Amino acid sequence: MTELHTPASVDLIDALAQLDRFPAVKAIRHQRGKVVDATQGSYDRLFDPALPGLTLGERLRVAQTICELSGSTALQQHYAQQLAQLADKAPSNPAREAALQHFATLLTNKPVEGDRHSIDALLAAGLQPPEIIALAQLIAFLSFQVRVVAGLKALTDLGDDLLAAPAATAAGETFVHPHLLPKPGEVLRINGFTSETLGWKAWVPVLQLEQATPEQLAILEASHPSAKTSDYYLALIHQPQILQERSVVFNAIMYAPGGLSRAERELVSAVVSCINGCVYCASVHAQRFEQLAKRNDVIAQVFENPHTAGTNAREKALVQFAIDLTEAPNQLSGERLQALRAAGLSHQEILDALHAAAIFAWANRLMLNLGEAVHP
Repeated sequence: MTELHTPASVDLIDALAQLDRFPAVKAIRHQRGKVVDATQGSYDRLFDPALPGLTLGERLRVAQTICELSGSTALQQHYAQQLAQLADKAPSNPAREAALQHFATLLTNKPVEGDRHSIDALLAAGLQPPEIIALAQLIAFLSFQVRVVAGLKALTDLGDDLLAAPAATAAGETFVHPHLLPKPGEVLRINGFTSETLGWKAWVPVLQLEQATPEQLAILEASHPSAKTSDYYLALIHQPQILQERSVVFNAIMYAPGGLSRAERELVSAVVSCINGCVYCASVHAQRFEQLAKRNDVIAQVFENPHTAGTNAREKALVQFAIDLTEAPNQLSGERLQALRAAGLSHQEILDALHAAAIFAWANRLMLNLGEAVHP
């Protein structure tokens, strides 16, 4: 099942990936209309001049830095043009600007190196919790946006024949003796990663429920059954409208019917989380993969070494794609996507894999840099 979608206005990602020149790829992207709309909605929220906390100039300078570090020329030029249109372009507080830029660079290059000290440095520079959450969401969104644009541009390299039926492939799996595999349901603990249930504790001050506005309470209730007791949601709710849009993007990517199987989306998510070093996200999505696939063999392989993981050609292609998009989005090309086509993935499945990998560029950066996993 696909979603018919007609954009109400010019979509930024369509424009930057020049999808009007590639109608097949544009048609593929707009089959996931909820993702398209919520991605644009997140952009609109994050760059709304009225967003409380960070000035628009601060946000645009951070965006330029991230896009330059990520090698995304089209996005870097877009944000440079937006900044050039501002009357007040220069930072007014050098210490605050330096803290913003340092945090942006850290989250872009090595998100796993974020720690409590990086949050303390922002607090020391005078940023309040809503400003820190706006900054973290901005950086994480841009990491997502960079990868979506890169993936769509790689799809355009494949040409309009992308809509043709995928290659037929054998489904045979590499044989591994059962004694060498983890038993289904067995907790995995490999190289610092685990499939056990972890907690998460925020470093940034969380919202106290008695101080929540009606809007914040409504968004918490709609976000997750345990949102009112979760440090993660009680931190992100400092910017309720951004959280609301992000939740729509996440749910539309991970739970939409049709296309890539739910289990394979969870596999891609676990791979990205391992590459980024996000122990918490890896544990959650390892569990979900096993619940859906009724096995954990490929998760054990991912924890052992993502670069060699996969029980068959299809899994290997998905895993390698997730690694490529995570490590070097600016180097992604149509040639690299051919492995997915050769492994039997349809155009819709490739788009879903792209979205699943990109959304965890977003999710991992929030989890890694606003708090830490808590082991039982």
